[in-house]
Amino acid sequence: MRLPPFNPHAAVVIGVITVSASAILVRLADEAPAAIIANYRLLFAALLMLPIILMKYRHEFKKISNKDWILSIFAGIFLAAHFILWFESLNYTSVASSVVLVSLQPIFAFLGTYLFFKERFSSGAIISMLIALFGSIIISWGDFQISGLALFGDILALLGAITVTAYFLMGQSARRNLSLMTYTFLVYGIASIALILYNVVLQNDFTGYPADHCWLFLALAIFPTFLGHSLFNWALKWLSTATISMGIVFEPVGATILAYFILGEVVTWSQLLGGAIVIFGLFLFIMSTTRKPSVTISKKS
Repeated sequence: MRLPPFNPHAAVVIGVITVSASAILVRLADEAPAAIIANYRLLFAALLMLPIILMKYRHEFKKISNKDWILSIFAGIFLAAHFILWFESLNYTSVASSVVLVSLQPIFAFLGTYLFFKERFSSGAIISMLIALFGSIIISWGDFQISGLALFGDILALLGAITVTAYFLMGQSARRNLSLMTYTFLVYGIASIALILYNVVLQNDFTGYPADHCWLFLALAIFPTFLGHSLFNWALKWLSTATISMGIVFEPVGATILAYFILGEVVTWSQLLGGAIVIFGLFLFIMSTTRKPSVTISKKS
């Protein structure tokens, strides 16, 4: 195999750093509602992709089947719901708790494949899931001791993990028939429309926010959305899926470190202990399911 022009391991490290910044950027845009932040993140991402779509991929839209359109529409709706729930959770709980809990997505994905595709459970998968869930209970219990609102934020983060799992499961079939660029543009566009309608119903203002918020929205579209996940996808040519997944598991660590230095958030003992247990459980889970290709292990941060 031809040597890569750039170290793929370094690409994974940069990717982890950029996706770790997602929660920080959301918290910095604190004067905008969660649905508005999600709306502009996906809208800007779709607009940035539009020139490439028009030049190279527009012919693919004529070949999309009705089934793939329906699946893509539902995938877009679930992606919009994921961002609303996860971004909203950051208004109530810490970055550390929110990012760790939403990182449980691989567990929910495996449960989804079991329910819908009859994927079998190995003993290692069951043990690792129980370990990760035990860690999430420690985080939630510690946050409940601090504030009921923090626990509410934890619940929103868990719902965010469930909805992003639904997003992946819905799009799994359509993704087989469409290129990555076309499918991503389609889903981002549908999610943007869903979020526009949602914000109209809630009567959220689309303008009137501080000038720096526009740059924060754009940064969300460029760094965690494009740079982060694009680097992961690029590195897959030279590294295994398991290696990429292991890197993604470190997103909560990166987000917690950034939150400490940028937002001044202090990690509690329950977040530290529970987060470590969750990450350990996810490591075991990924190792035990590495040879099961039907399991979706990536995450949209």
